[in-house]
Amino acid sequence: MTIVLTPVWSNGTQKLKVISQSKCPMRPPISTGNADRRLAPPAPKHGLVPPALDESVHTIRCINQLRSKDKGIEKYIYLTQLKDADPRMFYRLCLANMSEITPLIYTPTVGDACLQFSHIYRRPEGLFVSLKDKGNIGKVLRNWPRIDEARIAVVTDGSRILGLGDLGVNGMPISIGKLSLYVAGAGIRPTSTVPICLDLGTNTQRYLEDPLYLGLRQARPPTEVMTEFMEEFMQEMSSVFPKLLIQFEDFSTDKAFLYLDSFRNRYPVFNDDIQGTGAVVLSGFLNAAKLSSAASGLPLSEHRILFFGAGSAGVGVAMQLMSFFKLQGLSTEEARQRIWLVDSQGLIFNNRGPMAEHKKYFSRRDYTGPAMTNLTEIIKYVKPTALMGLSTIKNAFTQPVVETMAALNPCPIIFPLSNPVRLSECEFRDAVEWSQGRVIFASGSPFPEQEYNGRMLYPGQGNNMYIFPGLGLGAILSRAASVTDGMVEASSLGLADSLTDEERAQGLVYPRIERIRDISAQIAHRVIRTAQREGVDRSPDLRTLTDAELLELVKSKMWYP
Repeated sequence: MTIVLTPVWSNGTQKLKVISQSKCPMRPPISTGNADRRLAPPAPKHGLVPPALDESVHTIRCINQLRSKDKGIEKYIYLTQLKDADPRMFYRLCLANMSEITPLIYTPTVGDACLQFSHIYRRPEGLFVSLKDKGNIGKVLRNWPRIDEARIAVVTDGSRILGLGDLGVNGMPISIGKLSLYVAGAGIRPTSTVPICLDLGTNTQRYLEDPLYLGLRQARPPTEVMTEFMEEFMQEMSSVFPKLLIQFEDFSTDKAFLYLDSFRNRYPVFNDDIQGTGAVVLSGFLNAAKLSSAASGLPLSEHRILFFGAGSAGVGVAMQLMSFFKLQGLSTEEARQRIWLVDSQGLIFNNRGPMAEHKKYFSRRDYTGPAMTNLTEIIKYVKPTALMGLSTIKNAFTQPVVETMAALNPCPIIFPLSNPVRLSECEFRDAVEWSQGRVIFASGSPFPEQEYNGRMLYPGQGNNMYIFPGLGLGAILSRAASVTDGMVEASSLGLADSLTDEERAQGLVYPRIERIRDISAQIAHRVIRTAQREGVDRSPDLRTLTDAELLELVKSKMWYP
């Protein structure tokens, strides 16, 4: 029998309730309690709190406590405890301090939280589904205490967490952090979220040898076993949670493409690494290309994009950026010819030899020379207007690389998109210096602004947080049967159009993150309309609303702490 201590509110005081779980004695307990009561605890009786306790002052007290921590991981732990003890205060702080807290609950700090998960673990949060549960996954899912409320799940198997590798069950903070951003960014009700980690083992030896490791101590099984597991998991998810939208997160490259292709037309599911990253980069590139073309006079259709990194994120972004060229009137084949990919073996081209299936689409047929492995030389050959980094190789964009881009373009577009910061292909200050202040820059992780020749320059951050909250909200409200490419593209165009006049005047390619709720509402509106046009929506009442009425309804559905 497993004993779980779960917080409950009684007479205005939080107490621990002992709950026994005898049906699944080997499973880790799920700590949820009555979420609605925890989110809205009754007012404490007189004498049970200090006489001068004031909520607005307490908000200041909590942010001061957070800022007193000098390490990111300590701040993460504090916020995790705060969310558990006082969810409304946690989300109130998030909304009031979005740019400060987002990097703490997600990238880059969540990377450290994953690496240390088995060591900083305090209380259960989320749902763990193990390979040992194969054949009984439905029973495990039914242990979730808020089945009727569930609307969105983020699912990871921990096999490729950010750029950190196979972390196994230590990947759970990715699912938790992502859902916190759904709540903060789009107002998804906290009680509607389901963080899930699939424990399919790990191939990382140090975790198998770590006495504190919380997951299965075995290597990952063969692909056919994992595929059988995923088929059962998705079928049971659809049966147990009929209104649930599922986001796949940080699966290994081959499995990410495999599972997305297998399930996207059968269930409401999308992969944020492939589709979300692609959408946010497409949005930033739309604005960056306009700035670059204004400086060079080059038609938008003539841009050339070089990708450094050809994993699931790199290829997913490349697929999405084909939409940019098709919006300029190019055919699919013409759009494909505007994109080049580089992997660990250099430029990807047909005559190079065998390659992974997902790389073949962008493999060049127009190059038959010797292998090209030097990035600077590849840039001289391709002459790109934009350089995208999704390699997780720190400082891959060296001074010669950036200077070559600057020599080819009046305003070179350089997007080092790898997370976390320590894996970024280059830093903003270096890109500014090496390009003489002419770079159009966006990264996956945040960098501070830089002053150059008396002018303040602002880096963009291609954070998926701009896309997935609004995309998810729109899919949930429309009750989309599937998440189509059109819906993903609609989210990207909605983000690109959300810049204010002031933000455009500052040369920004992404809006201020502090406006995330308004941005998410605009994106959700576009996603719903696209779902309706493509016939995948299952909320017919929304079809009769005017655009103004629909936008107002979207905003009214957002939860506020």
